[in-house]
Amino acid sequence: MKITYRPELDGLRAIAVISVILYHAKISIFGYQVFKGGFIGVDIFFVISGYLISSIILKELIITGFFSLKYFYERRIRRILPILLLVMLASLPIAWMYLMPKQFIDFSRSLLYSLVFSSNFYFHYTNQEYGAESALLEPFLHTWSLSIEEQYYILFPIVLLIAFKYFRKYLLTILVICLISSLIMANWGSRNYVSATFYLLHTRMWEFLFGSILAYLQISIEGGGGGRWQYKSFPILNKIFPTFGLFLICHSVLFFNDKMHHPSFYTLSPVIGVCLIIWFSNKDELIAKILSTKLFVAIGLISYSLYLWHYPIFAFARITEFASGGLFKIVLLFIIILILSIISYYLIERPARNRNIKFKYIIIFIIIFIFFLIISSLNIIYKEGYKSRLPEVFNKDLSDQPWKLLKNSDGAICHGHPEGCKFNTSSNKKIYLIGDSHMSSLSFDLKDRVVKNNYQFIQFTMGGCIYYPGFNLVEIKTLKINQSCSDNYFDKLKQILLNDNNSIIIFGGRHPYYLTREKFDNEEGAIEPETWLDIYNYNSVSKYINIGDSFQNEVLELANNNKIILIYPIPEVGWDVPRKLLNSTSINFSLKNYISTSYEVYKNRNRSSFETLDSIKSDNIYRVYPHTLFCNTIIKYRCIANDNKNIFYSDDDHPSLKGVEMINDLIIKEIEKIEIKTKSKTL
Repeated sequence: MKITYRPELDGLRAIAVISVILYHAKISIFGYQVFKGGFIGVDIFFVISGYLISSIILKELIITGFFSLKYFYERRIRRILPILLLVMLASLPIAWMYLMPKQFIDFSRSLLYSLVFSSNFYFHYTNQEYGAESALLEPFLHTWSLSIEEQYYILFPIVLLIAFKYFRKYLLTILVICLISSLIMANWGSRNYVSATFYLLHTRMWEFLFGSILAYLQISIEGGGGGRWQYKSFPILNKIFPTFGLFLICHSVLFFNDKMHHPSFYTLSPVIGVCLIIWFSNKDELIAKILSTKLFVAIGLISYSLYLWHYPIFAFARITEFASGGLFKIVLLFIIILILSIISYYLIERPARNRNIKFKYIIIFIIIFIFFLIISSLNIIYKEGYKSRLPEVFNKDLSDQPWKLLKNSDGAICHGHPEGCKFNTSSNKKIYLIGDSHMSSLSFDLKDRVVKNNYQFIQFTMGGCIYYPGFNLVEIKTLKINQSCSDNYFDKLKQILLNDNNSIIIFGGRHPYYLTREKFDNEEGAIEPETWLDIYNYNSVSKYINIGDSFQNEVLELANNNKIILIYPIPEVGWDVPRKLLNSTSINFSLKNYISTSYEVYKNRNRSSFETLDSIKSDNIYRVYPHTLFCNTIIKYRCIANDNKNIFYSDDDHPSLKGVEMINDLIIKEIEKIEIKTKSKTL
């Protein structure tokens, strides 16, 4: 059964998709991201979807007493799969040309999960933070919302049919209880289980149910007819509430941000805004007239194509650095997205939904394309991202997250482990590695080397966390303490270190960021993007005024009875080195292009870090200077990120396994000095 067409709903779709696209475009004016709340466009889609599918199901049930699940799912397949498969197929050759092997594997896995509408689980369990810089490089991250919609489309009709047949009298009560329960879980989960709350259906269901309840109430009032609900008793509300609803949506798009708790009670604002427009708008009302104009309706009609095309195009543009080419190229990307969406709408979407084309033919083509994508993706994974398509240098010594390589005996990743990781515990000679992800990057190779020399290796590393006793890492807005990097954690670690005399303790990390709180700018076009750490600050709970004083005094205390190796700052690059190098060369090449930054910028950036580390003076202090490996060597007054054989970085500031080996060579030399000095004292 067809429901009455409401053009303003296509207008709402247009607002939703435009908001999402502008958010993902990361458009800034004078350094301010204008549409930083554009992600709520997805929530608008959820409400509209809940309203429309509930309207379809309930009207058929009330009028005919029957609803065909087969026909319902056929319509979903016709609408969703053909264009989705086209976008996937079109993305494959681009991914082949421009993705690194591991990226290519991740891309293939995301395709597989998207094909079975479970990519939201994939991105949740792979810890992909929506809105983060790394997320902008995942071509199919946006399919998480499509997966949620399809999961709802699969489950909700069945549940609704059962509830309608056996509990019709209590149907509205059931819907309201489910909505409230889901909303409460979302609000609580957005503070305690951020990723699961964002990506999974149980905390998104309330948004669909708002639309479903609207449909139920409207159909109940209309008696199941095909007319349009109008609030005839209070016509003034038809003029006020749609305007207020649009205000709530626009306010959310402009003033929400991806650091807020979402979905949560805050998300009620745009959701209620959508409901007010759906419920109170009519053909004589201003907002409905605006949303029903040809432009808004036209954009709404192609909104699904726009949504599917925009994210992979933006992702590949960032991967190839095309998006960094100025305003002209950004405008060009928008034009490409629009043209592809119009073409795919008229050549794929509309024909696929045409009932004159037999469903069996559509299914045959869908099965062929799905089979091809599955075989291709599995083959890419099996072939380890087809390493052979790239020069050998891109296939060795690279890991985009080297700090995750070292695991303890039960398989847990050592980086971030609150109790630390211990290896070769039978030895009484102990080496501690303490710091953030920069230090953890060293652990995989360093552990093997020191254990080989009969040392016990003990790792205590946390992301964004250097040894600052007396301080808590605190969320700036909420003042919530990050327990993984708190004074309690430092105090426990301090007691362990004080009780272990005659050990070697290696300290290091990204000191310039913590001491200055300034993001890295290489002054040559690369400015560090936002990271999870930007929402945190170190707050003192002790006698120390700043973290520099804490580090100086606490390390010096440990130096009374232990040998200390201080790792000075590893040069930051600003660019993602492997990606920039791949984009700046051809497939058949030798590493003739050097990625490099100013040595002077490094020295200015790290002045306070060097002053802090240099001030720690003791006969038991040993120092390692990673910059001597990369700066003022091959190129005078420059810090290089690669040579003609190797790439030294895995991203913009973490060393690759080759870079790790070079830094660890310096550490081992200091350990050897300590051994010689210790032996000479015992003779």
